[in-house]
Amino acid sequence: MCQALHSILKKAPGCSKNNTLRAPVAKATSGSKTVADTATEDILYAMEYNTLMSKKRFDITGMSCAACAARVEKSVSGVEGVDSCSVNLLKNNMVVEYDPGLTSDKEIIVAVVGAGYGASVSTGVKENNAAAEETAKIKKRLILSLIFDILLMGVAMGSMALSEEIYCRYSVPIIGAELALVIPIIVINFKYFASGSRALLSGAPNMDTLVATGACASVLYSVYAFVRVIMGTASGDMGMIMEYSHNVYFEGAGTILTLITLGKFLESRAKSKTSDAINKLMDLRPKTAARVESDGSLKIISADDVVKGDILQVRSGETVPVDGIVIEGRCAVDESALTGESIPSAKQEGDTVTGATTVTSGYIKMEATEVGEGTVFARIIKLVDEATSSKAPVAKIADKVAGIFVPVVMGIALVTLIVWLILGAGFEFALTCAVSVLVVSCPCALGLATPTAIMCGTGRGAELGILFKSAEALEILHSVDTVVWDKTGTITYGKPKVTAVHTVNAEETEVIKTAYSLEVLSEHPLAQAVTDKADSMGIRLCEVKDFAQTPGVGIEGKIDGARCYAANSRIASEVPGLTDEISSWDDKVSGTGATAVFVIRDNKLLGVIGIEDEVRPSAAPAVSRLAASGVTGILLTGDNRNAAKAVAAKAGIDEVIAEVFPQDKEKIISELKAKGHKVVMTGDGINDAPALATADIGIAIGSGTDIAMETSDVVLMRGDLKDIPTAIKLSRAVMRNIKQNLFWAFFYNVICIPVAAGCFYYVAGLKLNPMLAALAMSFSSVFVVTNALRLKRFADKDRIGDVKGPEDQIKEDMTIKENDTMRKELSIEGMMCQNCVKHATKALESIEGVSEVEVDLESGTAKVTVTDAVTDDMMISAITEEGYKVTGIRII
Repeated sequence: MCQALHSILKKAPGCSKNNTLRAPVAKATSGSKTVADTATEDILYAMEYNTLMSKKRFDITGMSCAACAARVEKSVSGVEGVDSCSVNLLKNNMVVEYDPGLTSDKEIIVAVVGAGYGASVSTGVKENNAAAEETAKIKKRLILSLIFDILLMGVAMGSMALSEEIYCRYSVPIIGAELALVIPIIVINFKYFASGSRALLSGAPNMDTLVATGACASVLYSVYAFVRVIMGTASGDMGMIMEYSHNVYFEGAGTILTLITLGKFLESRAKSKTSDAINKLMDLRPKTAARVESDGSLKIISADDVVKGDILQVRSGETVPVDGIVIEGRCAVDESALTGESIPSAKQEGDTVTGATTVTSGYIKMEATEVGEGTVFARIIKLVDEATSSKAPVAKIADKVAGIFVPVVMGIALVTLIVWLILGAGFEFALTCAVSVLVVSCPCALGLATPTAIMCGTGRGAELGILFKSAEALEILHSVDTVVWDKTGTITYGKPKVTAVHTVNAEETEVIKTAYSLEVLSEHPLAQAVTDKADSMGIRLCEVKDFAQTPGVGIEGKIDGARCYAANSRIASEVPGLTDEISSWDDKVSGTGATAVFVIRDNKLLGVIGIEDEVRPSAAPAVSRLAASGVTGILLTGDNRNAAKAVAAKAGIDEVIAEVFPQDKEKIISELKAKGHKVVMTGDGINDAPALATADIGIAIGSGTDIAMETSDVVLMRGDLKDIPTAIKLSRAVMRNIKQNLFWAFFYNVICIPVAAGCFYYVAGLKLNPMLAALAMSFSSVFVVTNALRLKRFADKDRIGDVKGPEDQIKEDMTIKENDTMRKELSIEGMMCQNCVKHATKALESIEGVSEVEVDLESGTAKVTVTDAVTDDMMISAITEEGYKVTGIRII
């Protein structure tokens, strides 16, 4: 199990010495060790093992294309002690996992700087405003470039209207004006030249190198031609003037730079939209806390200043500032920001509430239990941010190409120039083809193909309550063909109840008392069912000695000197003489779909407890939709075969593997993988850890708990099993989008580069003007990003019109309905007489939903019965209009 947990924790994003896993530790007598104890030890050991590696994020500056990202990744990966490095061009950052004993942050930064870029350690998850800020900067450059380029094109186009004689006579001032206008464009877009030359000198040319080289070639040759025109004018050589005045390409260089900037602007603006999901999450962070009780008074403080243990008041319409537990009152909470579920969830005393959710009605007092980075909301943001920063395996193809792309293109451009000169096409033609090759090539499209789709896909998943912990998980999920379902807590709610007590050789009270005394020491869900039943009967515990728990069988111990068991049918082999009786009762109880717990004392069967766990209504639709998409379902459980088959029948699962010991679930998964299946394992916690680790993808059903987040690849925040087929469909949509983007990026370059080089000139007369090449290059990146943005509109058509199951609804006994009422007391200042009392009473009674108004002049209070539709603000407003002041409202 340890090895499995090592792999779990190693693949869990952000797992470091600061992570905390909470495993349920069973209550037991001294010297005993439960399954939970062992699991806890394994987790702690695995965490200690994992802290040998450090995982940090670094912000990178200066990257402009996929070649830059490849260069940075190669440089950092070469540092001793670095285990992995993933550079994200879209977010301008990289995630590095390394051994702090062999290297340090400083050495990693030095490696990045040595590659020609800037780097710094990220300070934490923050709003991704880099693209928006970059867009604003590029917009200014674009506007200025357009102004000068329009003037430049006006001069160039205007000169074409002149006769040959007049043009030659005024060629020097005309060409001089073009040079004067192209210089500002070069200065405005000097970034390309600075970045390109820096990358070239460092031995890693990038896209800016291609643009700068193409523009420089055009400008330098134009300057040379201009000098020759000046020389011809000075010597009166009309032939020289006519020859070189038509070989000036200042307008081409200026337009290339302007069009490249236009493309960068459109690309940057589109890229900023890919980070909308995480920016929206960041916007939901509570800015102020509810009223904090301190020394008998209330004060408003920042959510960042709340500490564990603070008592907070949250009213209708306010945001819950941090995670906590309700200690007074009740309310309905909109948790759609976290789960994607639009139906509010009812909360009452003892329930947990999560930061960044909104109280839609009611009033509560809560105690803060998690603050800052420890809240569920903060951890969700971190998960989404890390997933969008990770790299899918399919991206390796583009990375390999991008690493050699620019040098190859520069080589092709040089060969193009030489070949056309050898063929006698003339320097002007050869140069035009070479510049077109440089300008039309687009490594950006290759670099953006995968990360844009991954960011949009994981962001959309988060909006739907599906958290992908890595890009790798998002990619692998699309190819799964088998989903292995855990039963308790996944197919069922995980809250079993005692449905029958069959007495054999004892009264019901004795059967429950014996089972209760043993089960209270266990952490198993069935044990909780027995405990709840005993509590409802008011049964007291017996002292248990020599307690022992056998995984997959049950528990035993001595009560009043007698050896007692509370176990499943496997106990028959341990207790002589009861095999046939236990087998008979097992068939009878499990045939109803219940799990049989046999209560035995001194080799005598006292009775059989039937325990059932309600099947989630979303199970059958989920299994059906998976089957329709070609995914097979298997129920894997340690429960009795008959009980497992009954549950499987309700969920529509055909294949059942039952009576499996916890440690053997991993073997079942391995066997399925060995047969060539891509396997998803669904589980609800640490008991399924080995199987979750072994499966290709582990999916946790939960609401953002520590265990669910740390032991899975995907977390379903709503606990709705229909989200599993939705997640698979989203994964397939993302992979389809990535393949479209990669195809376009490769296809574009494979077609455009030969055309730009003039390969089809003699055959079809095709020749690409450098300005058109620049326009094509710019829009290739825009196409890739725009295509990825379509994922933001992803919707599972099978979910339209879904009938909500009980897990999606507010429980009936907890629901705050429109006609539900609560009693409140208002403290009112300003009432002087009974006439004031009448006015206050009338004002409150005029509000629809207010009843049983009792205004007391002496105490200055008004006690009212209100429905959920009545807010505090409505009552305050009514009293204020009568000239009085409400100084406080509380639930009574």
